[in-house]
This record gives sequence, structure tokens and C-alpha cells, in this order.
Amino acid sequence: MRAFIMAAGEGTRMWPLTENRPKPLIPVGNKPIISHILDGVLDAGIERVTILIGREGRKIVGQYGYSYKGVPIEYKYQEKRLGTGNAALYAEECSEDKIVFINGDIMFDRAILKQIKEENNAILGVFREDVRRYGVLKGDEYLDRIEEKPIDTKEGWINGGIYVFGREIFDAIKKCKISPRGEIELTDAINILAKKKKIKIVKTEAYWNDIGTPWDILEANRDFLKHISKKIEGDIEEGVTLKGDVIVGEDTVIKSGTYIEGPVIIGKNCRIGPNSYIRQHSVIGDDCHIGNSSEIKASIVMNGTKIPHFNYVGDSVIGENCNFGAGTKVANLRLDEKNIWINLKGKYVDTGRRKLGVIMGDEVHTGINASILPGTLIGKGAKIGPGSVAGGRISSGSTVM
Repeated sequence: MRAFIMAAGEGTRMWPLTENRPKPLIPVGNKPIISHILDGVLDAGIERVTILIGREGRKIVGQYGYSYKGVPIEYKYQEKRLGTGNAALYAEECSEDKIVFINGDIMFDRAILKQIKEENNAILGVFREDVRRYGVLKGDEYLDRIEEKPIDTKEGWINGGIYVFGREIFDAIKKCKISPRGEIELTDAINILAKKKKIKIVKTEAYWNDIGTPWDILEANRDFLKHISKKIEGDIEEGVTLKGDVIVGEDTVIKSGTYIEGPVIIGKNCRIGPNSYIRQHSVIGDDCHIGNSSEIKASIVMNGTKIPHFNYVGDSVIGENCNFGAGTKVANLRLDEKNIWINLKGKYVDTGRRKLGVIMGDEVHTGINASILPGTLIGKGAKIGPGSVAGGRISSGSTVM
């Protein structure tokens, strides 16, 4: 048996987080999404792994090399992203008669892989009360067909992005026609195969999360933090308060007067405080500085970022190597307290969240007393000038004054 992880997607809906990295390398709990998947693969006893890579795929190779915890990794490079069916076809070169296909952008309970790998032809089913953004599985024990994004169905079992197939799936893919969006769809191939073979719907109520939008990262992060345990490897000065489960990495110093409410993860070689406030469901990466009188609430701060003094960041994702000027504030709540909408690929989308701050790419700098409005997207290398108010979608490399 082989696990074939499809990690070559463009991740355009995740901009600006995918501007400088492939989507599977976005961190959840200070660990890339694909690391969580690989841990599940190993835990299920699958010892052959292929990762399909595309744009920025060299960074996945650079991160893992050719083995992960002793299990060898092979790579396939998808030159043109022509859909999920085309992606799955790259597994045809594998010699195994049974392959577990896994989307490279999902988080899931490890028990799911242990269950589904025992089947010969199977698809994961996950129950959702609102199925309109998913492919819906029609059928009871066995699959009749997958219906994509129905507008007249409210709840049901959706395609969970994990499949087990024999080599018949490749013949089915080759019979697929190009879809209206110009791609070869794996779901079309599965529908073809379902007419000839029994495909079991493996239904689960275990944890599963599809990382489709930037704010999904915050939800996945919150879910992950529910399961951490306290672990202190850094230096905690006198006068620091730690409440609940807090992880502090090696060579990190938590300075006097700092107050941390777990669950919280702080990476290696960080400097926190003095007098910082780190609130629940926050994750701070490696080599970060959260300084005097700065507050971080329910946010992800990636490696190398400095938020040094008199800053507030709430319900946000901050990229790598950013630098906040003194007094920079990120607002996370509209004045009318309604849901926050985001400009996603040119269309305004309701995030379903009342609280959402900024989604910030790598290497962004802000000047003193800059203000960032709720639901703002800021591209890589942008600069927000002193005293400026930033909102909407800010292009990479641009300057707001």
C-alpha cells in the first residue's frame, strides 16, 4: 500500500499566505499541514509515501528531503495543474495495487486513515449541516455518485478528500472529459468507476477540517490547541504568569510581567515581554519577538516576526519576518458587530466570523501607530506607513501612506 499525497495545488484562495509557500506548508500548531498528514500516514502503518508537488514544491522537498521519521518519501512534479484527476494520474507510475489518495490541505483524526485503509475501493464521508461548498456523496453504504456543490441540499455526507482505490481508477480517469472549468476532475472518474465497482462510503464523525480559506487556518489552529499539554523548555523569569496548557520552546525567554493564558504554543528562540499578554489559542513561531505591552489574541504569528511594543493583534494570521512599528493596532471587530467580509479573488465573501483581523503575507512592515481594519489582506513585502489606516486587499510590495 502507498499513500499518495496531492500537494500541488496553487492555493489561490489562501493568498497571501501561499504567495511565498505551497499551501501544505502553512503551519497549524507550529507544524505544516502536510506534517500532520504524514504523521497520520505513519500512524496508520503505511510505509510508502509519494508527494505530488507543483508551484513552490521545492520548498516541500527542502523541508522533508527524502524521508520522514525513517519512512522514505518519493516526489512527483505536476508540470501543469490540470485538475485533481490529472493529479491522481501521476500515481499510475507507482507499482502498488492499492493506493490511498489524500488531499494535501486537510486536517483529520488519525483514526480515519486506520479505518479507510482496510477497504479496497472507498471514499471518506464527512457529515456537514451546510454542504453547498462541497461535493455531496449520494448513496447509503455504497456510492451512487458525487454531486458537486448542490444548491438545493442543506445537509448530508460530503467528500472528505481521502480515497482508497486499486489501479482501475486510472482507466476511469483516462475516460474523463474536460470539465467546464477546463480540468480533469477526480470526482468525474470516481463517478465512472462507481458504475462498475462498489465504492464504500466510509462515514466518520471524527475530527476533519478542509483548509480552503485563510480563516480556516485559525479554526484548525484552535482545534489543534485543544489537545496540547504543558511543556516548558525555555527560560521563565520571575514574575511571569502561565495559566493552562502552555508550550514554550528551547532557548525562548519569557520576561517578567508577561501573562499567558493557555492553550498557547510559543516556538524556539523567542523573546516574549516584558509585560506582554498572550491570550488563548495563539501560536507564536520560532525566532519571534513579542515585546513590551503587546497583546496577541487567538492569532498565528509565523517565524521571525517582530511585534515589539504597544501593539495589538487579534484573530489574525501574520506571515514570516514581518515587523510591526510601535503602536500598530489590528482591529478584529466591525463597529456594527456584523460578520466580516473579505475580498477573495475579486469577490466579497462572508467569512461567517464576527471577529477576524488581518491575513498578512511575509515581510510586511508597519510604521508607528498604523491601524489595520478587520478582514484586511496584505500581500508580501507591503509597507503600511506611520499613522496610516489599511483595509481591503493590499497588493504585494505596495505602500499605504
